[in-house]
Amino acid sequence: MAEDAGRDEIPVSGAQVRVRRSVLLFTVPLALLAVLTAVLVWESIRSNVTPGAQSQWPWRLHLMDTEVLGSLLALSLGVVLARAQYARTVRPHLGWRGIWVKGALVGGAPAWRVGILNGGQYTAVIDSWNIRVVLKGEEDAPDGPWKSVSGAAAELATAGFVAGVDFRLIEFGAGFPLMGGVGGHETVLVGAFSEGFARQVESLYVRARVTDVAGDTHERITDCMKGMWTDRAVAAE
Repeated sequence: MAEDAGRDEIPVSGAQVRVRRSVLLFTVPLALLAVLTAVLVWESIRSNVTPGAQSQWPWRLHLMDTEVLGSLLALSLGVVLARAQYARTVRPHLGWRGIWVKGALVGGAPAWRVGILNGGQYTAVIDSWNIRVVLKGEEDAPDGPWKSVSGAAAELATAGFVAGVDFRLIEFGAGFPLMGGVGGHETVLVGAFSEGFARQVESLYVRARVTDVAGDTHERITDCMKGMWTDRAVAAE
């Protein structure tokens, strides 16, 4: 997975957003509806000019019978509305969960385990998976580039962290399914982080982009360090 040199702003809320719609299933029906609407407007104006004017250019341009045009327009509108409802129904709902556990890292010390789940009713597949690391003291620095999991792991290794001991990051390839519906909604491990790691890393953002069964692409950015100090009693055990 190639690194992304783009320096996108990170949404403060971490809310899920739709970043791309399917060209075939959304843009084409909408474009057809727009064309048919334009034709209907033309035919409506043309039908109101005098018969003499209709024999002259451009009014003699007759594109389609009004009754046929009305039927096609109604059909296209129905397709667009049905598609919008379908897209809403199959839209994934990406959620995150963090908890202190033991055994996630070498040594058995408590680690902050973060997972992702799809709370929607239908399966979504991962389109891309990228990470951005912000170390302590870098909070005011310009946003760095998004990196692959291996690129982020190399960055952390350069900062002195040891994979498996201080942190663990999971690689998700394009096409990995996030199950939804009955039997789904299970949390899939994203990463695990030691207490020492969390004291030196301000934020570790994960940008997950998934494509649903309607062909739309959704994105959610989450800070894996967020909320980890809420239950310090568990971390101290």
